[in-house]
Amino acid sequence: MKIDLLIKNINVYNTVKQLFEEKHVTISEGKFYYISSKDLTYLNAEKELDGQGRYMVPGLIDSHMHIESSMTTPTIFSKAVLPHGVTTVIADAHEMANVFGIDGLTEFMAAETEIDIFHAIPSSVPSTTPELETTGGIIGLREVAELLENPKIICLGEAMNFKGIASEPDSLIRQIIDLCKEKRPTMPLEGHCPKIYEEELAAFLYSGISSDHTHQFPESLAEKIENGMFIQFQNKSITPENIAVIVENSYYDYACLITDDVMADDLLEGHLNENLKKAVAAGLPIEQAIYMTTYTPAKRMGLHDRGMIAPGRVADFLLLDDLAAFSIDEVYKSGKFVHKKGDTIAYPETIEQFPTSYRQSVQCKQLTEEDLKIPVRTALEKVRCNVIQKQEIGTFTERITKEISVKEGFLDWESSDCALLLVMERYGKNGNIAYALMEQPITEQGSIGTTWAHDHHNVMVMGNTSQDILTAQHELLRMQGGYVVTEQGEIQATCPLPIGGILSQAPVEELGNELKQVRRAMQKLGYKNMNEIMSFSTLSLPVSPAIKMTDRGMMNTKTQEFYPLVFPEDGVII
Repeated sequence: MKIDLLIKNINVYNTVKQLFEEKHVTISEGKFYYISSKDLTYLNAEKELDGQGRYMVPGLIDSHMHIESSMTTPTIFSKAVLPHGVTTVIADAHEMANVFGIDGLTEFMAAETEIDIFHAIPSSVPSTTPELETTGGIIGLREVAELLENPKIICLGEAMNFKGIASEPDSLIRQIIDLCKEKRPTMPLEGHCPKIYEEELAAFLYSGISSDHTHQFPESLAEKIENGMFIQFQNKSITPENIAVIVENSYYDYACLITDDVMADDLLEGHLNENLKKAVAAGLPIEQAIYMTTYTPAKRMGLHDRGMIAPGRVADFLLLDDLAAFSIDEVYKSGKFVHKKGDTIAYPETIEQFPTSYRQSVQCKQLTEEDLKIPVRTALEKVRCNVIQKQEIGTFTERITKEISVKEGFLDWESSDCALLLVMERYGKNGNIAYALMEQPITEQGSIGTTWAHDHHNVMVMGNTSQDILTAQHELLRMQGGYVVTEQGEIQATCPLPIGGILSQAPVEELGNELKQVRRAMQKLGYKNMNEIMSFSTLSLPVSPAIKMTDRGMMNTKTQEFYPLVFPEDGVII
């Protein structure tokens, strides 16, 4: 046996025992070979490394995430996460699919990357139905059948249409699930099921879906796990209360840590490693935190060739110089050294070349002042309106009622304590423009606009003056997508995303700094949330509770019924 590397005097993470043992480790042709406490110099390795008592753990595996949430491309993303110890991800590129369909997904999967990127079939493109939201692409049965033939596909991506899954046996999502079970009967089927309990939970699981990565709460965690659901903890679910449920019941084999979404500016600081450290701070023993970011995600996804330091497994590993702080000193991929702490990221000179048309994908009209006048036929001086109220923690919203004045036949929203939120279809299909009101999402005069609007990625702008809304929308069209913030009619920050309105090929450092400026500008306007970017971008996600916006209107995301802006008893929008 030809031994390429011998690492001596290293504290090796034993996955089975979930503890560290002092060992010597050998690697051959990118895989672990013999691990022993005995002297292994007799194997005559080409290279020897003294571990100096550091800690060796398997490369981190993120079993559910969206590269597009980092607003960058696979090649750049790969380089950006390696220093954070991430060596394998399972990407659900449903943002790319919503914009460009299966062609965009194929382009995405073709990118050359240093980490291993496996893919999920985007199961919800659109997230609901074409009748409820307009997208650039659709993934139907034909596309799913084609993707099932691709070896890079290892699971069905998050199925989100609860109504279609639980109570409509002939729905497209149920047909997709059935096709996957027929063609790949052992393939994991991933789910998105916030705030579902008892019989509704049973109906969801009965379909074959067996995981959930949404916002978790301690009162429902045990119910989900004991009914066979695998839990994927994203950042906002890593709380002392949730972790206590896992620790007290020893549920370590039934859950893992994931990122789901990491913004470009947050990516500058860390990735899955930061969620691991947060879980430890919340009460998860570090040995179990390592287990839940290496072995359990690998096992869940059927990646039996990695996730532990054992003979025949892919030699993806990290060397830590401080276990308690999970301080990564070196990163190895397939037995090859790829990063040292403190090194700058060397991005490739040539990166993905997407089709030219992908940079000209935002096709909608330029707004005028007339478009922001909302005529109401009524005999009343004030009309009751359905209004969106956002929360300051998480992405949930609620429907409330507000009385808004009517002035000279138009809804006088600019004089109210509400902002106007509008979504414009941007694919050149129907020209839809939908209007809603939000209860004082910002306290200063300004606007926020984006094309990074989950999951349909139409143009979405919110503001409390017409001038600010117009300024933001015009800039979005000029940039061909991205994020923009205005204050008193002047642009304060932009983050261009010219590839499909969702991606940039700029280095992560440049992209992250632009997004930081956007975030700060939102905060200056008074937009409050634990994650301002995600909060705003999910105002358009029609599978997230409880009221969201598409180009068709303001929707009850559970019943999939649209609310009128003005109560019909009070008036009619002309």
